[in-house]
Amino acid sequence: MAAPHEFTVLDSETVYEGKVISLRRDTVAMPGGGDSVREVVHHPGAVAVVALDDDDNVVLLRQYRHPVGEHLWELPAGLCDADGEPPADTARRELAEEVQLAAARWSELATSYSSPGFSDEVVLVYLAEELTDAERPEGFVVEHEEADMTVERVPLADAVQWVFDGRIRNSSAIVGVLAAAQARSGGVRLRPADGDRGPVTTSQG
Repeated sequence: MAAPHEFTVLDSETVYEGKVISLRRDTVAMPGGGDSVREVVHHPGAVAVVALDDDDNVVLLRQYRHPVGEHLWELPAGLCDADGEPPADTARRELAEEVQLAAARWSELATSYSSPGFSDEVVLVYLAEELTDAERPEGFVVEHEEADMTVERVPLADAVQWVFDGRIRNSSAIVGVLAAAQARSGGVRLRPADGDRGPVTTSQG
């Protein structure tokens, strides 16, 4: 069996540097000889949180997203843009900032590349359980789109149906809601949120 082709980067040029993303143009060696240009959007990565309360309600946000010009139902989420902050800590911080909640039990539900055809963005989706009220972190200010954001608790089974109805269209929310529903049904092992312990057996409703 032949070894897989090595897609070596022959040249790389930064085209744009933005506040969140950057764009580079890579020239990559292709199978059979020759090369091809690939435009890559670099993204710092993100986290999303399926926060489930004791009644199996999932916390959802309705937030305006300018690129699509719509309000979307989403999970509490945020960029991994704080230097040196582990993703699980980012998830905990975002849960407090956006919906003023903390959780005693954390697991990692899924890892998702949002659009690997042109971007390296990876989203870590966490499950947060045993919820309690929390204060927003000191210094955090609600502004911009978040000032218009609404928060609702929706039964997990209803949220699953919202996915199939096309009402939930945010990719991280789709992944998180469906993964949480499968985890709740049992028969799967979840990774620990901090990534340094053995598998976590999910609780069942």
